[in-house]
Amino acid sequence: MRPPRGWSAWRARLSDPAFQAWAARFPLTRPFVRREGAAIFDLVSGFVQSQMLRALVETGAIAALVEAPATAAEMAPRLGLAPDRADMLLRAGAAMGLLSLRRGRFRATARGAALVGVPGLVDMIAHHDILYRDLADPVAFLKGETEPELARFWPYVFGGGAGAEAAERYSRLMADSQVPVAEETLAQVDLSRAVHLMDVGGGTGAFLSRALAARPGLRATLVDLPEVLKGVPPDLAARVALHGTSFRDGPLPRGADTASLVRVLYDHDDATVADLLARVRAALPGGGRVIVSEPMTGGARPNRPGDVYFATYCAAMGTGRARSAERIAEMLRLAGFARTRAHRPRRAFVTTVVEGWCA
Repeated sequence: MRPPRGWSAWRARLSDPAFQAWAARFPLTRPFVRREGAAIFDLVSGFVQSQMLRALVETGAIAALVEAPATAAEMAPRLGLAPDRADMLLRAGAAMGLLSLRRGRFRATARGAALVGVPGLVDMIAHHDILYRDLADPVAFLKGETEPELARFWPYVFGGGAGAEAAERYSRLMADSQVPVAEETLAQVDLSRAVHLMDVGGGTGAFLSRALAARPGLRATLVDLPEVLKGVPPDLAARVALHGTSFRDGPLPRGADTASLVRVLYDHDDATVADLLARVRAALPGGGRVIVSEPMTGGARPNRPGDVYFATYCAAMGTGRARSAERIAEMLRLAGFARTRAHRPRRAFVTTVVEGWCA
């Protein structure tokens, strides 16, 4: 085996502390070393940042500071913290770019205001306490030696009745967080030629309602568990056909020329997904189309949203799996879709879209 040369050799030497010390002083390498050092420290401190983010959300600090600036002492009673700990939390928020500090007063930045304004995002951060517990021993988690609590938070993924309380919790969180996903999806797909859209696993209709707003003359069918469909808003229920069933129980209703699967596939293992895609293909006519929209991994070019966050989250659910756009396209072809197209994601942390067409 030949020793590495050029850039590879230089990169290999970075594991040598003496070489690191020299590179940090040498003018040509100093900017690189400092940049990489800062990036490494961000990774090391990431857990603490996420916990401070959770504290900012749970105490309502960011939302309160959107309204008006305040000192740490003024915020302390509202946050339920001692003044020194309130100051510590707010300074952490400022360091993370969510708050600003000027003349002793804190205020939400544009980033902070956007964070509390994104539908469902605050609720997602708040329920991360479950995921934190599941990852307390990450190596044991990866070895499959733990029983993730997150799987019990989403009981519907196992195919049984979720129960009224679980269904309501699932529906509320999904509907709130579905808004940016729906907007991103509809900005990339063309529904101008669609006549009848069937949204499979569409919850209480967050995506379907926005599709109908974009295309008022569209006919629509919403497919989900009966207990979930009880939460469909009356105005939407009056405009769409509701089909209460588990997609595992039998064929999907026919009649639609377009089907959508929005944040559905990554909840399930490959066998379940293959079966679902076959059912969707069987329900569509020749020339029919399926739209798959959900966060995906980067495939040959791993990305943080898909390959770190969503891959881990799905694994903690017990049956879920984040996939690349290429893998989903392959599964569509195996299910009988003759042609596929993977859209280039505009915001991979929101969603990626893959379409498939019947012959």
